[in-house]
Amino acid sequence: RFFWFLRGITGLFIGAVVLMIQFTRDWENGWVTANTSYKSFSRAVVNVDIGLHIGLAGVNITLVGNPVNQVNETIRYNEHFAWSFDADYDHSYNEGLEKGLPSPILYLAEKFTTQSPCAVHNQYRISGHYASLTLWMAFCTWLLSILLFSMPILLYGGYMLLLTAALMLFSLLFLCTARNTPKCPIQFGPASLKTAYGGSFWLTLTTGLLCLLLGLGVIVLDSVQPEKLKLLFNLEDRDGKRETAEGWQKTLLPADASTSEQDTLMVPLRELCEVTVTKL
Repeated sequence: RFFWFLRGITGLFIGAVVLMIQFTRDWENGWVTANTSYKSFSRAVVNVDIGLHIGLAGVNITLVGNPVNQVNETIRYNEHFAWSFDADYDHSYNEGLEKGLPSPILYLAEKFTTQSPCAVHNQYRISGHYASLTLWMAFCTWLLSILLFSMPILLYGGYMLLLTAALMLFSLLFLCTARNTPKCPIQFGPASLKTAYGGSFWLTLTTGLLCLLLGLGVIVLDSVQPEKLKLLFNLEDRDGKRETAEGWQKTLLPADASTSEQDTLMVPLRELCEVTVTKL
């Protein structure tokens, strides 16, 4: 029961991570506290916390005042600008201009537009698309590994876990190529905003390494000590029950059923019964 519980928890954890991290927005994070102008054509200066959160499908910008109520307004914004293939980032940015969003949000969002001199829009968009694609493939290979382990075909289940780990690590490689491109400095007066890998990145890396270790462990145990591997997957009990059932079936049958049948069939007919014919 313990091994069954451990396998169930590990399998659910891997599947939940692979499925949920595709929709998170903290693959790359950055925060800065600065005194900056609040809106265009205004001399009002506010003290705010500015957060930049980059995901696979877009960028999320957070603006929180210190304190929240300043210049007769509540400064608490959380705006999302999508750059997936079915979304128009520039259109979302123009909508933000029309709504009159605060200047720090528009300043950050402008860095990722297609017309920006930073030229990072295509890198982040393409890398996010391929990272999401490889993660969906990793989710499919994880489902196949669960199916193979339940059949049970343990060796091929280990291979599927290795493939899941490889796909997750490849998704991180796509993101690293986008982050290593030259970027424009993000300055708010003397303060600069710098980004680092977020929780989703490290969670994906940890889960990928876990799949790698589990897959290698299954393959090594299958080649070195298959009995212990069967014990981990409760296969010894199934084999034992099957052998016991076969033993009971053998004890219920005659000692030599085939021989008795042959003997019965080979008895001459005249020895079985004698018929006397009487003439009337």
